[in-house]
Amino acid sequence: QVQLVESGGGLVQAGDSLRLSCAASGRTLSSYSMGWFRQAPGKEREFVAAVSRTGDITYYSDSVKGRFTISRGVAKNVVYLQMTSLKLEDTAVYYCAADRSISSWYPRVFHEYDYWGQGTQVTVST
Repeated sequence: QVQLVESGGGLVQAGDSLRLSCAASGRTLSSYSMGWFRQAPGKEREFVAAVSRTGDITYYSDSVKGRFTISRGVAKNVVYLQMTSLKLEDTAVYYCAADRSISSWYPRVFHEYDYWGQGTQVTVST
């Protein structure tokens, strides 16, 4: 069982930057592929970004590519989502998730992930 805790959300203006963190208490995240998803009010949860176990493979949704960066921290129990040039449409609750699969990885598919955090709110205003 992995307990994930997101932090770093908040209220920012369009064009600002924000860094979200996802931490696992008491254990390393290097055994898991990690993803970030988001859900805006009235919308389905959507894929944002994912990083492989080793950190050398990343995926992004088209809507955030070039603006967001997912990375693993030096401390092996943290994963980050650096968000720049934030837009109004980035407003959502952001969730991190861990996938324990070894043989296969479907980074964009939310039901493939085994563990989820409680989410952190990101609100982008004009």
